[in-house]
Amino acid sequence: MIAPAHYGGADGPPRRPLPRLTDRQPLGKSGLQVGPICLGTVPGPETVLAAFDAGINFFFVSVDLHWPLYEGTRRGLEALLARGGGVRDEIVVGVVSYLEQPWFQALQVHEVINAVAGLERVDLIIAGGVTNPASLHSRLEPMSAARNIKFRGARAIGASFHHRRLAVEAATLDQLDILYVRYNTAHPGARTDLFPFLPPVRTGRMFNFKSTMFKVTAEMLRSLGLSPPQCWLPDIPDYYRFALSRPELDGILASPKTPEEVEALAAALSKGSLLPEEEEHMIWLSSLAGARGLFPRGLFRGRPATATPG
Repeated sequence: MIAPAHYGGADGPPRRPLPRLTDRQPLGKSGLQVGPICLGTVPGPETVLAAFDAGINFFFVSVDLHWPLYEGTRRGLEALLARGGGVRDEIVVGVVSYLEQPWFQALQVHEVINAVAGLERVDLIIAGGVTNPASLHSRLEPMSAARNIKFRGARAIGASFHHRRLAVEAATLDQLDILYVRYNTAHPGARTDLFPFLPPVRTGRMFNFKSTMFKVTAEMLRSLGLSPPQCWLPDIPDYYRFALSRPELDGILASPKTPEEVEALAAALSKGSLLPEEEEHMIWLSSLAGARGLFPRGLFRGRPATATPG
């Protein structure tokens, strides 16, 4: 474990403006270019097609643990690739596995290619659910080897982290092309134990996941004895804006359910970053709902609710 160095800057100004769906950034040193939205699980193919048409070129598929949940994404990619015309070279497809070393030899990598007509290769392989140093280092070597030989086309490697200290270590090593971390209204701790410790120069992208996990619904708001317009009720795209307002995050893993939600996401990003008081309000709402037991049991581990912010 590398002792983290404090670089400061976590309390700096938010990102303005927010990135657009059509923006592109390098995925580590791979030569691949990805947008700020990585599309994950969706119910049906139409959402994948709408996402691509709106400018999203980055897709995320599980190859083992969550395989059934990604059926809509797989069918959507298949429909998208059926368009032909060089579409395959316009998109970046990442596959995540929760298996341990040597992961890249797993049959599931071949299965996802075989399951999606026209996919032909994977671009990015991701170690899912990294929870301890051994899990990180045991998978880093075989994944790096897979990237070196472009195993099944892979040009980039990444990992999703359930502990932010490990993400700091990985960002410091700068051997991954992308890191997925969790920062949301019920888990804002990255402000103090992740963002300040990130090296000022790094090539690996940092994307957020579980951005909307603790969305407060209108029903929850009523249960809390609150109501609009006296109490602002953020919508789903606002939770994506919450994450992307942090300049340390290069993008988010998102799962819009319909083409209309893709449009809403694009429209929300055009509004720019949240104001600091809006961010604090959202944290307060999720904390209050969590303290009242309104989220599924065992999920909420956020900070205790306090009085309404300003």
